[in-house]
Amino acid sequence: MSVPLMLDEPLMSHATKSRTYTVLSMMNKFVKKADNLAHGVREHVRLGPKISETVKGKLSLGARVLQVGGMDKIFRQLFSVREGEKLLKASQCYISTTAGPIAGLLFISADKVAFCSERSIKISSSKGEMFRAYYKVIIPLKKIKRVNQSENVKKPSQKYIEILTVDDFDFWFMGFLNYQKALKSIQQAISHA
Repeated sequence: MSVPLMLDEPLMSHATKSRTYTVLSMMNKFVKKADNLAHGVREHVRLGPKISETVKGKLSLGARVLQVGGMDKIFRQLFSVREGEKLLKASQCYISTTAGPIAGLLFISADKVAFCSERSIKISSSKGEMFRAYYKVIIPLKKIKRVNQSENVKKPSQKYIEILTVDDFDFWFMGFLNYQKALKSIQQAISHA
């Protein structure tokens, strides 16, 4: 929790006070951003099954991003992307499913909101055979009816983004490292679609 820095020194000149208050204001903003990031990391890690598994997944994801050459290239490998489609933002988060939250990446482009799990999950085929696949969701921006902000009533620090489609499917995303940036990016993408 940040505590605002204050200065009460009557012997300082006006110029010195002004510079000092400017520096203190900048420091307060930095502390607030650091607090928000720390909170985002704490919420993101909390949703994982075990801290060690979450850290292992993040390291694996980081290595993959470096190996492939960035988030834009990962986005283009995972999803069909039309020529000229621009990736606006990529965020680590979780998608809520009936089986529980699944960690992955949320991609926001000029055409779609897309999610892909960090790791493959076990799925059974119609014949009962088990196989592994990545959990993917693609929501064209033109199919989004609205985006809702939500929070846990008992724990207001746990924030969610609900995307409701025109065919009444809803997708819940949570555990963002930076909730406000992700929400703003989705809202901006929709407004420009």
